[in-house]
Amino acid sequence: MDFNKIKEYGNLELLARQMVEGFITGLHKSPYHGFSVEFAEHSLYNLGESTKHIDWKVYARTDRLYTKKYEEETNLRAMILLDTSSSMYYPMEDYGKINFSAVAAAAMAYMLQKQRDAVGLCTFSDEIEMLTQVRSTPKHLHNLYLTLNQLLESQPKKQKKSHVAEVIHQVADQIHKRSLVIIFSDMMENNDNHDEMFAALQHLKHNNHEVLLFHVMDSETELDFDFPERPTIFVDVETGQEEKAQPAQVREYYQNIIQEKFYDIKVKCGQFKIDFIEADCRKNIDQILLPYLIKRGKMK
Repeated sequence: MDFNKIKEYGNLELLARQMVEGFITGLHKSPYHGFSVEFAEHSLYNLGESTKHIDWKVYARTDRLYTKKYEEETNLRAMILLDTSSSMYYPMEDYGKINFSAVAAAAMAYMLQKQRDAVGLCTFSDEIEMLTQVRSTPKHLHNLYLTLNQLLESQPKKQKKSHVAEVIHQVADQIHKRSLVIIFSDMMENNDNHDEMFAALQHLKHNNHEVLLFHVMDSETELDFDFPERPTIFVDVETGQEEKAQPAQVREYYQNIIQEKFYDIKVKCGQFKIDFIEADCRKNIDQILLPYLIKRGKMK
C-alpha cells in the first residue's frame, strides 16, 4: 500500500475515516449484521402457533392473546486480533505487513463504529500483549486508533515469536458473548503441527463466533521468492537463524513448503466457514477490503 498516505494524514483516525467514507460506505447495505434480537412489535396470536412468545402481561390487561415479534439487532460486537511478532515487521524497508494490518484494522474499526457497533483490540505475539474491552464509545475508539498508530511508529522487537494458536484459544475463552473476531496475521508461526492452529480456529467457531482471517503476506518475496540472483543471507526474524544460499537453488523447495502450508490454512478456513482473505501488503487496502465487502454484501 502507499504508506505516504499515512504520513500525509499524520493521524490514523483521519486516514481510516477518509478510506471508509471513500469506498466502504458506498456499499448499499452493511456487510455485517447483529447476532442477537430485540423486541419489535405485537401481533395477534393465531390458533396453532407456538405459545412460546405469548405476552402474558398484555393478556392480563386486555384478555386477548398477543405474541411478541422480534427483529435482528443492527449492533454487534467485534474483537480485532493483530499479530505483532517480528515477522509482521517484514519487509524491513517499510514494515509492510504490520503497517498494512494496523491501517486495515483502523478502517474496519471505523466502519463498525459508523454502524454503532462495539469494537475491541487484542495485540499479540507469543502471548497476549494488550486486550481491551469491547465498547462503542468515541473515547474508546480514539484510544484504539492511538494504539494502532503507535504500532506504525514502533520499531520491531528482535526475535519476537508468534504463537497464534495459543492466543486464539485464550481469546476464545475470554469472549463470553457471540462476536465477530477479525484476525490479522501472517500465520508464520514456527510450528509444523497445523492441527494446533486449526483446533484454535475451530474453538472460536464452536463458541458461535464469526471469524474473519486476513492472511497478511508480502507475495513477491514470501510466496514467489523473488530475490536477486546472488548469494544471499536469509534470516528468520523470529528465531535469528541464518542461511546463506543462492535463491535459485532453494526457490522450488521453499515454494512447495510455503504453498502447502498456506493452502492447508485456506482449505481449513473453508471447512470451518471462516472468511479467508489473502492480503498482499504491497497492495492498497481498498484492493483487499472492497472486493471482500462487496462479495459479503451479496451473500447476505
